[in-house]
Amino acid sequence: MASSSYSNSPCAACKFLRRKCLADCIFAPYFPPEEPTKFANVHKIFGASNVSKLLNEVQPHQREDAVNSLAYEAEARMKDPVYGCVGAISVLQRQVIRLQKELDATNADLVRYASGGARPPSQFGRRAATASITRHHSGLSFLSPLSSNDHDASYCHDKEEGN
Repeated sequence: MASSSYSNSPCAACKFLRRKCLADCIFAPYFPPEEPTKFANVHKIFGASNVSKLLNEVQPHQREDAVNSLAYEAEARMKDPVYGCVGAISVLQRQVIRLQKELDATNADLVRYASGGARPPSQFGRRAATASITRHHSGLSFLSPLSSNDHDASYCHDKEEGN
């Protein structure tokens, strides 16, 4: 969040760099003194000089978004130095694809059951922990996957059901 007023306390960037924070400090509006880790991460990944150059080249109304993007990527790079936020996006995309396939298979089972062509699908047969929300549509229950834990696949309530 950009701070519109200049205070006597140096911004997080100037405090980290151990320099005097001037009234026209490019970092002050975007790195408030209350958020020292934000600048420390950005500085470690991108360098203060590069961030300063970038902020001077970006339009003033785009600077806050640029700083937020840099801070997000810096934090992701601290957690995963090789892939950063691209690694997190990739993991989430694979999870969405896997869960969509599971949802499609479960809905296909429900359609077969509704048409009388198969035995009723067990509520707990296909990843019980992930299919925990039930939506009612024309008397049929459609399951919606929620959890992303791979170990949930082996979890089964068949013993509780008496099957």
